[in-house]
Amino acid sequence: MLLQPLWTFLLGHSSLLCSPFFPVIFSLSAYLCCCLPFLLLDLLSSRWALPRSYKLQPQSSVSWASVRSCLALTLYNHLMFILPLTLIHGYLRPIQLTPQAPALPHLLAQVLVCLLLFDFQSFIWHLLHHRVPWLYCTFHKVHHTNTSPSALTTEHSGAWEMLSLGFFASTTPVLLGCHPLTELAFFLLNMWLSVEDHCGYDLPWATHHLVPLGLYGGARHHDLHHLKSKYNYAPYFTHWDWLAGTLYTQQD
Repeated sequence: MLLQPLWTFLLGHSSLLCSPFFPVIFSLSAYLCCCLPFLLLDLLSSRWALPRSYKLQPQSSVSWASVRSCLALTLYNHLMFILPLTLIHGYLRPIQLTPQAPALPHLLAQVLVCLLLFDFQSFIWHLLHHRVPWLYCTFHKVHHTNTSPSALTTEHSGAWEMLSLGFFASTTPVLLGCHPLTELAFFLLNMWLSVEDHCGYDLPWATHHLVPLGLYGGARHHDLHHLKSKYNYAPYFTHWDWLAGTLYTQQD
């Protein structure tokens, strides 16, 4: 099996994987690693025209004050909310590691299903938090502080938003009975796509250029949502916005 050597290597660090602190450390580390390439682009685009030409809002720039604010809020939410809940979850539901790795086609299929389910859950959540004024003002408005998103604004949100979307991401693989390796793969992909959505760049190799027929919105899709908040509620794919009549493109 193609994935068995990787899974055997991870099993050699089972004490780390089963630690109740691992999900928080992994989540924060993965998030910052995903943000790092785009932070470098932000630094370069302030000095050179080539990276700036890929910016979706070239007139905007990322300030160090904004970077500090986003990092501070992310760390606060992880330490004050995610860490205690993760410790409780680890106590109530200890991680069970099986010696057998999943087959690669099975892993890929389940990751895709998880992504589609998370996209639907997030679309409904997002739509409600824009259509119900109390939900928007109380919870979601923090995320819309920035009309020009950047990588670190991905998790610039209140505790309720981070916890509820994190709940969707963590429970979907469990409900589908996914292998722990599949859970890790889905989490990493979901994190990368979420950061890419907020990065503020329309790069030639971005996911929305790789998926045909406009089925995937990506950074351009979500950037328009921050500019025109009545449209583009789905985080990744475009079919739910198309069906709900909330799809908006620059060609509209």
